Amino acid sequence: MLDLNQKTALITGGAQRIGAAIARLLHAEGMNLLLHYRRSASEAEGLAAELNDLRPGSVGLAQADLCQVSQLAPLVEQARLQFGRLDLLVNNASSFYPTPIGEVDEAIWDDLMGSNLKGPFFLSQAAAPLLAEHQGCIINLVDIHAERPKAGYPVYSMAKAGNAMMVKTLARELGPRVRVNGIAPGLILWPDQPMTETERQTLLQRTVLQRAGKEEDIARTLLFLLRDGEYITGQIIAVDGGRTLQQ
Repeated sequence: MLDLNQKTALITGGAQRIGAAIARLLHAEGMNLLLHYRRSASEAEGLAAELNDLRPGSVGLAQADLCQVSQLAPLVEQARLQFGRLDLLVNNASSFYPTPIGEVDEAIWDDLMGSNLKGPFFLSQAAAPLLAEHQGCIINLVDIHAERPKAGYPVYSMAKAGNAMMVKTLARELGPRVRVNGIAPGLILWPDQPMTETERQTLLQRTVLQRAGKEEDIARTLLFLLRDGEYITGQIIAVDGGRTLQQ
């Protein structure tokens, strides 16, 4: 079991939702954190204050647009300057919204591909040398729709399919010094758009466990891959309540 005390994680989209759950769990394990955000400044500042109250100086913040490659290497450099090392990169940040065929323009394409594929790749490339110094790892948040496209979300599904292949190719390219794995969430967070109770129940019935998951389910899986899975690389674990077993 890997000792995480005083090791450092960079979490993209770390201010809220799944990213915040990952941050709280890793911080409780003794890790220092650099939390990236794009627009969620108040949420990021609140989470950093909460965690720094528990352990002063253990959490830093960094704002960047992952679609802008020039802003990515400075995130890695900030982790090095603030904490002296980098042991984990969590590629969590993601744009997610429907893109009906016939309504997709280049800006939509660039945003979804940028946040889900381009940004994570170039950030991983920038982080790889620093991660390799301490046999660190990269963990991507993929999606079960990387394999089964989500109706009405073709661009997002394609971007996540590329993200899934990135896990496998980077594991091969960066080994043996850096491990690369992924987590594919299923029904963890309800969509932002309003849903009827009937629609919710229809989604729940598509899972084997007949219930939604929680952000903490993803965080605990990530902790396993980081701390306990020292001989695991190039793998994507579906945390979906058995959704991908169903038709």
